[in-house]
Amino acid sequence: MGALHEGHAALLRECRRHCDVLVLSIFVNPTQFGPNEDFTRYPRTWDEDLRLAEREGVDVVLAPSAEDMYAAEGISMSVGALANRWEGECRPGHFDGVATIVAKLFNIVRPDVTVFGQKDLQQCQVIDTLIRVFSYPIELVILPTIREADGLALSSRNRYLSAEDRAKAPAIYANLVAIREAIRAGIPLEDALSAARDRLVADGFSVDYLAYVDLPAMNEQSKLVDKGALVVTARRGNTRLLDNLLLESGPNP
Repeated sequence: MGALHEGHAALLRECRRHCDVLVLSIFVNPTQFGPNEDFTRYPRTWDEDLRLAEREGVDVVLAPSAEDMYAAEGISMSVGALANRWEGECRPGHFDGVATIVAKLFNIVRPDVTVFGQKDLQQCQVIDTLIRVFSYPIELVILPTIREADGLALSSRNRYLSAEDRAKAPAIYANLVAIREAIRAGIPLEDALSAARDRLVADGFSVDYLAYVDLPAMNEQSKLVDKGALVVTARRGNTRLLDNLLLESGPNP
């Protein structure tokens, strides 16, 4: 959606590894924002975005208007059960908006490969489902989350953070790592999650959710599974911070 940063640059570099022609879409999508969300103030940094695109060797920048993308009839997609939990529960309609715009962009660009970031893990599962259900001949590549040196996941919304909140924000990822280490030490999953949640609250965060889920369905699990992840969204000030950590069963999860 623009406001590009080094995480987006990493996505572009990964895409270039797979493609001869690199297309970047920039579109602040109104249908994935709720009525009380930050659509109007979402950062729009067009000139900076174009400089990053040029630096990374982008061949085509697709930057449509809302009028280009949405007809007056307002037909949209409905994702279903996957969209009704976690981010979908906190942001009703969000993933329907994501699926609708991504399907439109796929139909316009007709890519061979598309690259998304693991930071938005549930979104990746929605896109994977979209590709499979509608038989798009597209390879989905999920790039591991790009982080600052202190562990904070890169996000366009990080610029909303005050200096104090930015200093505290790395605690989210630190607590995900602490959960993993606690489990390795033999502490039950439920206890590790509860302790991490308490630490975040004590540190001034408002926790929307902190859970362990299976993939790709993202159903909550009470014990480690073959393919799973810790997922969290917590607010610091007025900024909502999203993160996750893959965590699977085995001798050294």
